[in-house]
Amino acid sequence: MNFPFYIAKRYIRSKSSQNAVNIINFITFLVIVIGSAALFIVLSGFAGLKTFSLSFSDTFDPDLKAVPAYGKFFSLSNEQERALGTIPGVLAFSKELEEQVLLTHKEKLATAFVKGIDSTYTQATQVDSTLYYGTWTIDRQQGVVGIGIINQLGVTVNQFSDPLEIIAFKPGKGGISQSRPENLYNALPFLISGAYSIEENLDKKYVFADLRMAQALFEKDSTQISGINFRLDPQTDVAAIRQELTDVLGTGILLKNRQQLNSTLHRMLNTENLATYLIFTLVLIIALFNVVGAIIMMILDKQQNSKTLFSLGTTLPQLRNIYFVQGVIVTTAGGFIGVLLGSLLIWSQLFFGWLKITPSLAYPVEYNLMNVLVVLATIMVLGIIASKIASSRITKKLVSP
Repeated sequence: MNFPFYIAKRYIRSKSSQNAVNIINFITFLVIVIGSAALFIVLSGFAGLKTFSLSFSDTFDPDLKAVPAYGKFFSLSNEQERALGTIPGVLAFSKELEEQVLLTHKEKLATAFVKGIDSTYTQATQVDSTLYYGTWTIDRQQGVVGIGIINQLGVTVNQFSDPLEIIAFKPGKGGISQSRPENLYNALPFLISGAYSIEENLDKKYVFADLRMAQALFEKDSTQISGINFRLDPQTDVAAIRQELTDVLGTGILLKNRQQLNSTLHRMLNTENLATYLIFTLVLIIALFNVVGAIIMMILDKQQNSKTLFSLGTTLPQLRNIYFVQGVIVTTAGGFIGVLLGSLLIWSQLFFGWLKITPSLAYPVEYNLMNVLVVLATIMVLGIIASKIASSRITKKLVSP
C-alpha cells in the first residue's frame, strides 16, 4: 500500500487530542456535504425547468421546419410537394402560412398571428393535444384560438351572432394617405370552434385557421406559404434527410430543428444554468477554504508525528502527500455523500412531488447523470487545489527535530 495513503487514512480515522480540531474537521466535512448536495439539487432543478419550458414549444414545433432564407414567404410547386412525399424518413409534412393580424370583438382589440394550416398539420405536430375546450375544427369559416385571446376579447366558442373579426392589412406599396381606408385591409368574420392552452405568451399568440382561407385573407396564391413542417422517423439519418429536402426545395430555404427554432429560449436557459453553476461553485470555493484551514490545523496538531516520521527517513514530499491525500479523501467522500443525499431528495420529488408550484403541478426536476459527474468533478478539482495549497505549508523548518 502507498505509504502517504496509508498514513492519511489513519489520520482520518483517528481523533485528535484537541477537541477543537475534531470540531473543525467535522464542520469542514459537513460544509462539503451540504455544498455538493445544494449544487446537485440546483442543477437538477434547472434541468427540470429547462425540459418543462421546452415542452411548451415542442407541441407547436415539428422535428424539422423549412422556412425562407430571405423574406417571409416562398412558393412550393405541385412537383416539389409530390417529391417531398417520396423522401424516405419523412412520416408527414404540412404547409403553413403565418402573418400578423389585428383581432377585434365588441370594440376590443388584440394583435395575434394567424397560422393558416392544412389538414395534415396535426400529423406533423402535436398541437391538437393542447386543446383546452371545444373541438379542433378548422375550415373556411372557423378555427382554434388561444385561451389568452378569448380572455382578452371576451369572445366565446361558437358565437354565431357576434363572431370574432380578423383584420389583415393588404400587401402593397405607396403611402397610406393615398388610399381609401377600406382599401387598406381585408376583414373577415371568424367563428371560434375551440381554444388551446399551453403557456401565457403562446396562449395570446396564435389563431389557427384554414390554409386556403389565410391565403385569400393575405392575398397570396395557392403556392405561397411561409413554412413546411416535417415529422421525421426517429430511426433515420437527419443529415441525409436534410440533404434530400434541400435538393427538392432549393438553397433559398433554411431547415431548422426544434433547438434552432427556439434558439433564444435555449440560449437564455443555458445562460441561466451556467450562471447558477458559477455562483454555487463560488460558494463552494469559499466553503473549501475550510478544508485549507482544517488541514493546516491537522498539520499543527500532528507536528510531533511529522517530526518523528521525518527523523525515520520520510521525505518532505511524502509528508506533504500525506496531508494532500487526506484532503482529497475528505472532499471526495463529502462530495459523494452530498450527491447521494441530493439524489434522494430529487428522487423523492420525482416520485411524490412534495414541492408544488401550484396545487396540481409539482416543481419539475430531472435526474441527470451529467449533473452527477459535473458536481463530483467540481468538488474533486476544488478539493485537489485546496489540499495542494494546505499541504504546501509543510516545510523542513516545521518538521526538523
